[in-house]
Amino acid sequence: MAPLTRILLIWGGQFIWLAIGVIISLAALEAGVGLMTVSGYAIGAAAAGVVTLPFVLRFLGVSRVVLRYLERVVTHSATFRALADLRVWFFQSLARTGAGGLGFRQAGDMLARLVGDVEALDGLYLRIILPLMGAMLLLPAIVLLIGHRSAALSIEVGVLFAIAAFVLPWIAARVSMRTGTGLAVEAGALRIAALDALTGLREVRAFAAEGRMLAAVQSKEAKLFAAQKAMAGRLALASAGAFLCAQLAVLAVLSEAGAHPAAAVAAAFLVVAAFEAISGLPRAGAAAGHAAAAAHRVMEAADAPVPVPDPADPVAMPERTTLRFEGVQFRWSPDRPLVFDGLTLEVPEGARVALLGPSGAGKSTLAALALKVVAPRSGQVTLGGTDIAFLPAALVRARIGWLGQTTHLFDDTIRANLLLARPDADEVSLWAALDSARIGDVVRALPDKLETWVGEGGTRFSGGQGRRLALARALLSPAPILILDEPCAGLDAETERAFLETLNDTAAGRTIILITHRLTGVERLDRIFRLSGGKAVAAAA
Repeated sequence: MAPLTRILLIWGGQFIWLAIGVIISLAALEAGVGLMTVSGYAIGAAAAGVVTLPFVLRFLGVSRVVLRYLERVVTHSATFRALADLRVWFFQSLARTGAGGLGFRQAGDMLARLVGDVEALDGLYLRIILPLMGAMLLLPAIVLLIGHRSAALSIEVGVLFAIAAFVLPWIAARVSMRTGTGLAVEAGALRIAALDALTGLREVRAFAAEGRMLAAVQSKEAKLFAAQKAMAGRLALASAGAFLCAQLAVLAVLSEAGAHPAAAVAAAFLVVAAFEAISGLPRAGAAAGHAAAAAHRVMEAADAPVPVPDPADPVAMPERTTLRFEGVQFRWSPDRPLVFDGLTLEVPEGARVALLGPSGAGKSTLAALALKVVAPRSGQVTLGGTDIAFLPAALVRARIGWLGQTTHLFDDTIRANLLLARPDADEVSLWAALDSARIGDVVRALPDKLETWVGEGGTRFSGGQGRRLALARALLSPAPILILDEPCAGLDAETERAFLETLNDTAAGRTIILITHRLTGVERLDRIFRLSGGKAVAAAA
């Protein structure tokens, strides 16, 4: 199925709004063209000494103003609603397909697709579909209204109108479809370069590389400008062609004036109004090509394969929560070495377990397997004795909470960040989680308390405070298993010890899996495993 067709199907939920917009738009077009035609006839008749009824002009004038206003309101509302549906669908697709692979995609490219490519589709309805439907309505009207005077003239004007309304936009669409992909790629490359430079600004300044990074960004910008310039040149040629068709049509009508000047002036005004109504179609054709390329990129990102598909016939969730890895073999891709080769490991229900190992030993991979972000190539991961391959991923993740080494705090309030783990949590539960993480007193001292904005990435708080907010969010989750993946990475020794002591006093009754490269001595643990050579070795019990 063509990408643009799929976009229209996604917009199906807003069909009523889109249809009403089409009806009002066509009515406004008819009123506008009718006003111009009747005005031309009135001018021609007045020159001949004939007075026409003014109420027709008043009716059409008022109708045009009212309908144009309604058209703007309804069509733009329909567009905003349709784009909102598209963004939600796209984000859900990314969330579904990106759990195991989003980290390997470039953030700038995803931003370009989520923002730039989706925005490129905002003209699909307003600038392409509506004008095209108007052109299809106007073509037979022109031929019929002019044809009663001269069949040859109606054919001539109809051909010129068809060239301006359909042929030139089609050519522009074909040309822009070839260049639209390049334009989208260059825009994505510029966003990647700019975002990379901004996120790494500290390192850029430390190595005095401002000039080199700026040159790299400017190089990408120059390529984008060149692609935009080429597109603009083609658009100008298409628009010039449409303008020439309009002038030729007016000249043909006036040359056939003969003994009926009033009818000739009315026909000229009709032609002017009709060609003016479709004057944007050549640009719409180019926009259609760009939109097709954007739709292809959106669908390409959304249609990425799901790393671990849910079972077609899932089994019931088990009551127990013992987590076991049995003979697991796993590698991230065929060209990369095995991370696990026959890994066997059991985490009993309610146990506190530490997984130790150097970087690359597979500690975080173990968490990814437990969360069903990836699947083992052989062996199985069981939860309560049931292979998680036969369980829905959403239900597995509802049983397993996760706190990563780079856990993100959203640029929102403390309340909104906490509710991510449990949307139905009440005020008492929120404060209990904050107190358990030993950050409650800090939040109470803030003027806005739970409504305090945390800043992008939690920048309004220190590293230790940010980790405690993330821990509070994890504790708020009702999940009986908590996986803490390097939760103290980047913290100083004193803050790390305080954080782990807090962890000792919280999460009572839950299974705790602490993934770290070393222990500090303050952790209260039931079992310790060391990952080495793709296997787990019990270090203590």
